[in-house]
Amino acid sequence: MYRTLNHILYRFRGLKSITLDCLHLDDFSVTSFLGAHIQELNLLKGSSLSYQLLASIGQRCPNLRVLVLELAGHDSPDIFKMNLAQLLKGCLYLESLCIKIRGTELDANGFQSIELFLPRNVKLLMLQPVLKNDAMHLVHELGVGRNFLDTSNNFSIPFPRSPGFALQCLSLVLDITSDDLIFSIVNSLPLLVELDLEDRPSTEPLLPHDLTNGGLQSLGSCQHLTGLSLIRSRHNHPVSFKRVNNMGMFLLSEGCRGLESVRLGGFSKVSDAGFAAILHSCQNLKHFEVRSASLLSDLAFHDIIGAPCSLVEMRLLSCNLITSETVKGLSSSNSLEMLDLCGCRSIADVCLSSISCLLKLHTLNLGGADVTDSGLAVLGKGSSPITRLCLRGCKRVTDKGIALLLRGGGIINKTLSALDVGYMPGISDKAIRTIAAVALGVIELCVRHCFFMTDASVKILAKRRSQDASKPLRRLDLFHCNGLSFDSLGLLKRPSFPGLQWLGVGCTHLTSKGDDVFAEICKERPWLRLCLDGCEIGCHDGWQYHKSDYS
Repeated sequence: MYRTLNHILYRFRGLKSITLDCLHLDDFSVTSFLGAHIQELNLLKGSSLSYQLLASIGQRCPNLRVLVLELAGHDSPDIFKMNLAQLLKGCLYLESLCIKIRGTELDANGFQSIELFLPRNVKLLMLQPVLKNDAMHLVHELGVGRNFLDTSNNFSIPFPRSPGFALQCLSLVLDITSDDLIFSIVNSLPLLVELDLEDRPSTEPLLPHDLTNGGLQSLGSCQHLTGLSLIRSRHNHPVSFKRVNNMGMFLLSEGCRGLESVRLGGFSKVSDAGFAAILHSCQNLKHFEVRSASLLSDLAFHDIIGAPCSLVEMRLLSCNLITSETVKGLSSSNSLEMLDLCGCRSIADVCLSSISCLLKLHTLNLGGADVTDSGLAVLGKGSSPITRLCLRGCKRVTDKGIALLLRGGGIINKTLSALDVGYMPGISDKAIRTIAAVALGVIELCVRHCFFMTDASVKILAKRRSQDASKPLRRLDLFHCNGLSFDSLGLLKRPSFPGLQWLGVGCTHLTSKGDDVFAEICKERPWLRLCLDGCEIGCHDGWQYHKSDYS
């Protein structure tokens, strides 16, 4: 691997922007990329990276403007804070800083006093995780100006610097979102353009430590706000924003008419009238997302049906009262590129003809919908240039439906690059054969929990060759495919599956006695990520827990 890294470094020396998937990399590997020429550095999924790397970046990248770090939580918060200070002292020209610590809550106070070292040029700040009280202190200090440290000698001498920061984008993952936090943000950051707050309460929030209608109303003072995301996650506890109702949404929509992107999650007391107010008042709305809204129904979209629609992305996740009527109303949209209806179980075949006419649609998620083979036949005749399609959990779709989708005469078999048919009992080797033969552009395939998929499917996929005009698979998810036997392991060796970058084989018979074979496969393919832990494709949400047994 180090030989490959050195080869890459030699060919691309002097790059100003670098993005690395660090699942395979340690501090030494990443440090070899660093230098004064780098202005943008994105280090993702750093499961093996230590906090000491932060200090190294500060020493080696003095001209850095943009920094994104994803690290797994380890060591103590004090060690993190010490190295973070060294990073910020060395990167005085930073304009965008994003640091996410995953896999632990112990480091939630690791960002205490970050404002003492934060370069004044920072306009975008994303931190995870942060305690609410620390966030309030940070926001206050960023707004009013603060003392900063002279680091030209060995003694840190604070002296005043004014004015405050011109922060435009703030994104925080917190323990709790409350009115007092919102008030502090509104009063301290008048130039804010985007605000993204996600909280993960471990208990039911109590007043005054919760968000209410008053907090939403105060956002109207942010005159430049175009993007707003307020999410209450059920990550730690089954909670929601129970003190916000339709009135709160009315007040928000009146004060923030310039919003172009709205993401709302966990607003269990808001009904159609509240969500409709956002849709009607925000005339430039391009991105609209609602999660787990038990009171949201088709009525919220009734008045926009047939009217000009500026939406580019719409995501309605786990909104069980949404039916096909809402989707049919989007047929007049000339701009919709993403439609995510995951968990909307009342979506049925009747709306698929409308979807098939959306000429800019490239991403469609019908996960858990009540669609059938007949509906996929309609979609397969359409002209939507869909590149990513999710049918996960569509239990009424069978092998026949996949054939009708891909052999229907439309363009989807030419545009499709990612397909998810996981958790579908009607999918077998026959569907895999159709996908391999017809959808030649598919490079990402998820078939997890497809119990009737056997070794024959692996053999079919292994035989795909570039000379047949097929693109090689890059990512393949076989998690919990119990029909696979140990014999399939041999098909994962070279020269089969050229270009494979990610493979999920957890909870299959392949893992029962395949340690030596897995080790051999990973030695042959040093850039293959072998996941035995059940992560979704790419390990975007599970990398922090990965063991490095094989790779």
